[in-house]
Amino acid sequence: MNPSVLRRTGLVLALVLTIGPAWAADAPNIAGIPIEFFLFALTLLGVALFHNQTFNVALAGVAAVALYKIVFTGFKTGAGVAGFAGHLGHEWVTLANLFCLLMGFAILARHFEKSRVPEILPKFLPGEWKGAFALLAMVWVISSFLDNIAAALIGGAMAHRLFKAKVHIGYLAAIVAASNAGGAFSVVGDTTTTMMWIAGVRPGAVFEAILASAIALAISGYVAAKQQHAYSPIIKHTHEHIHIDWGRIFVVALILVFAMVTNIVVNTHYTSISDSFPFIGVAVWAAILVTIPVRRHDWEVLGESLKGTFFLLFLVTTASMMPVETLPAASWQTAFGLGFVSAVFDNIPLTALAIRQDGYDWGFLAFGVGYGGSMLWFGSSAGVALSNMYPEAKSAGLWLRHGWHVALAYVVGFMAMVMLLGWHPEPLNKALVSVSPGQIQVPQAAASN
Repeated sequence: MNPSVLRRTGLVLALVLTIGPAWAADAPNIAGIPIEFFLFALTLLGVALFHNQTFNVALAGVAAVALYKIVFTGFKTGAGVAGFAGHLGHEWVTLANLFCLLMGFAILARHFEKSRVPEILPKFLPGEWKGAFALLAMVWVISSFLDNIAAALIGGAMAHRLFKAKVHIGYLAAIVAASNAGGAFSVVGDTTTTMMWIAGVRPGAVFEAILASAIALAISGYVAAKQQHAYSPIIKHTHEHIHIDWGRIFVVALILVFAMVTNIVVNTHYTSISDSFPFIGVAVWAAILVTIPVRRHDWEVLGESLKGTFFLLFLVTTASMMPVETLPAASWQTAFGLGFVSAVFDNIPLTALAIRQDGYDWGFLAFGVGYGGSMLWFGSSAGVALSNMYPEAKSAGLWLRHGWHVALAYVVGFMAMVMLLGWHPEPLNKALVSVSPGQIQVPQAAASN
């Protein structure tokens, strides 16, 4: 590895680990902002700057925040190491569910890829620019039930084949945008919406984001399809005969059914025990084990996904330790702003913060943090993954210059939700009450660090 990269990474890690606690020794906050948020910001900055060291930066971040709170502030569950252990004991169900779902969905994504459905889809595309738009629409639909990273990679692979490996950067941005837009209205389509679902958000509350998502697809997709057609027209291979592996499709469907039915049953009839055991994650793995005789699972994908899964868990754990009662009140303006923040910082911890803060209209939040990351290539995991396939996309300047339509689509789509649906928050914690038009009060007993 380049020594300069190592030096820069070491500098960021040192800042994360030392600057915050050093400041905290003199004061509990800086300009009224708790020290934890500075540590969190440094962690997210490190993730944004050093894409090859994200795991190490996230690990350093969670260690720094935990150490700071153990030494200086304590947790809602108590002070010192015992308080930290109590905090983890309170969070373990959420983390276990997220771990099981992410690992299980990695197996699901591999089954869908090997079902050969992605290979047969281009046969149904129309010609000219409409074919390029239809491909983006396919990515949008696929991402509604498949992880958005997998959907983006499937779209990138199909584009590579259909456009003779000449894919416009504006079109690459649109593929990422379509994958993120598709996942924004489905609780199984994106890690952020899955986190909301695990926390108790109704699938219908997230589904309202389909309005903004469809508008964003129409705007960004149309412009990008025109860009791509002018750059390299579509070439179809309609003569190829492909057989779909319906056994793998059955495995995909059963995993999704097990996850959704379990979540609905637990949150409808057994809410009193929903926080005591990772029912959804166990259900997913029960479906995986049951379908072993149907098709061999690609167990090797678990090793490939493990590091990325722990990276996300580190960020979520860090976010769980933030004093969210000091954040700006939940509002559509806050959700709108989080979309732009998501273009620079990872949307997973931002979503975790918003869930802990509570009081959001979850469809607005889902579209904001889900689609907003598409505005830059490193703003979402789907963008990073697709850029690994197309290295020429790893330029923020080119992405903004040719993918300007993504930002436009975000603004228009979000404002359409504001005007047509209106802001209707659904607090997960029923004790959360509005005390003024611009302020949310979190009762001390309900507040959690």
